[in-house]
Amino acid sequence: MCNIADFDIAVIGAGHAGCEAALAAARLGLKTVIFSISLDAVANMPCNPSIGGTAKGHLVREIDALGGEMGKAADATFLQSRMLNKGKGPAVHSLRVQSDRTRYHLYMKRALEQTENLYLKQDEIVEIITDEGKISGVRSKLGTAYGAKAVIIASGTYLKGKVFVGNVSYESGPDSMLPAKGLSASLEGLGVRLRRFKTGTPCRVHRRSIDFSKLEKQDGDEKITPFSFENDKPLENKVSCYIGYTNERTHKVILDNINRSAMYSGQIEGVGPRYCPSIEDKVKRFSDKSRHQLFIEPMGLDTEECYVQGMSSSLPEEVQLEFMRTIEGLERVEIMRNAYAIEYDCCDPTQLLPTLEFKSVPLLYGAGQFNGTSGYEEAAAQGLVAGVNAALKLKGEEPLMLDRASSYIGTLIDDLVTKGCSDPYRMLTSRSEYRLILRQDNADLRLTETGYRAGLISEDRYQRLLDKKVKIEAETERVKKVNIAPSDKLNEYLISCGTEKITTGTKLSRLIKRPQLSYRGLAEFDEQRPRLSDEICEQVELNIKYEGYIAIQNEQVESMRRLERKLLSADTDYTQIRGLRLEAAEKLNKVKPLSVGQASRISGVNPADVNVLLIWLKAYKKGENNGGAD
Repeated sequence: MCNIADFDIAVIGAGHAGCEAALAAARLGLKTVIFSISLDAVANMPCNPSIGGTAKGHLVREIDALGGEMGKAADATFLQSRMLNKGKGPAVHSLRVQSDRTRYHLYMKRALEQTENLYLKQDEIVEIITDEGKISGVRSKLGTAYGAKAVIIASGTYLKGKVFVGNVSYESGPDSMLPAKGLSASLEGLGVRLRRFKTGTPCRVHRRSIDFSKLEKQDGDEKITPFSFENDKPLENKVSCYIGYTNERTHKVILDNINRSAMYSGQIEGVGPRYCPSIEDKVKRFSDKSRHQLFIEPMGLDTEECYVQGMSSSLPEEVQLEFMRTIEGLERVEIMRNAYAIEYDCCDPTQLLPTLEFKSVPLLYGAGQFNGTSGYEEAAAQGLVAGVNAALKLKGEEPLMLDRASSYIGTLIDDLVTKGCSDPYRMLTSRSEYRLILRQDNADLRLTETGYRAGLISEDRYQRLLDKKVKIEAETERVKKVNIAPSDKLNEYLISCGTEKITTGTKLSRLIKRPQLSYRGLAEFDEQRPRLSDEICEQVELNIKYEGYIAIQNEQVESMRRLERKLLSADTDYTQIRGLRLEAAEKLNKVKPLSVGQASRISGVNPADVNVLLIWLKAYKKGENNGGAD
């Protein structure tokens, strides 16, 4: 065995989690190495080549606000951009782009290659090396050792990966890449609990075999919102996407062959994603539906491959072709890559601290699908947090801790480490109690200062944020003071908008609060309005329109944070606390919450248990102050 080089941090896996982890650690000044089984798989998109979507778009904008790379990569390589849920309230507006798969990979690989302190290496890591219980490095399949003080596992779906198509199964990573076979045993040797999850991906089809005239065309937005808050360049759509539907014939083919699906034949032991089921699952579980939606989306500008979103499957290849050809517009479809299911090892995330460090193995971190999540965006968010925290810990600085009221990233991590997940976790807007204040449009206002304190945001970007905040606050206060006098022109406008006219002077802010009116629409009646950017105008309007609701949510946040400030010791044996139910004590001993707030969110811990904890904690603290607890 030879030791080739020593690093501060080793990142295992160069998918979306690994890339963000390595970039963050290196940018914070730590000598970092990132390993990939194949450099051709850096930032690969083995499933849909898209970034964002409902709730996921929030994560990407938060990653950007903290100083991550995903938003910039998405802006640089997208084919089509759409803001989802525009017919609903601003809390659920979510940006989504269809990306050029190859160009996204090349962009991110180049970002890794050009980052100081960062070393990109093609190798399979099979062992975490420890010395007297401390992380000391990693070992590759070739027997080569690399010294490292901290290790981040971002293995995606590679750990003991196994692909299923019908009754055929074989060891493989995604996209026919080699699986990672040795690392699982090493992790289990360190006491890490692993389990099997499953995910799947649809087939890819040839563009020439699609009759687009039979499909619904879906164009991108005319006015494009970038993912990155630093992007001020004009962006344009390059392609259209299309919508199709399954039918009763499609469903009959699937049901007639359902027992040939690896999911239904008992071959797969891993748990699949609840919110992204295979087409077999959809047809079986939702038998009352006569059709299911599917999306035809391009893979890139330099390929004829198209992705069929919504049609993942583990049925045999000939059955896939048969049911695809029952769909209008796909009667002559040519499959270029068949759909498959993949099963892989991942950890139970309740073993992790909110920093994503393993409780039992200091300076070992987990991120992405290894932590039981699904989705590129969830992975990238965790990778960023793991990379920052590994770097900060080695530098002897305070960790990056995001709570549920700060971000969707904080919600994601809290859900994982507190509640765990019984199937691949997907971020949803409904998972956040505070989604009105955690909108994607204000991610920079919420998190850029945090990224600046961590060291990932430049001084120039931070000063621009401060200037933006000043302008928003000043304009919000000005609008609240402006009086608008009634006039024929104004009343005509009000009536045309479907709202009542005014007969006496009124505050401009009161008009903006009306659902039918907007800050922009009332501009011509506001003679003193300054010239401001669209994003500042948007924040002013939202601050005024939802002022009351935001105030209520801020009160809820403060109540939550009061419980978060009541800290608990990791050494507490909850079975010794009188009055605590046995189930609650067992769950608390498993998770070892850092605070009463975290304890209150553990499944199986009820409000009565929380009250017992509060009473015990008060008595315990009183005992400490008196020289000893009972």
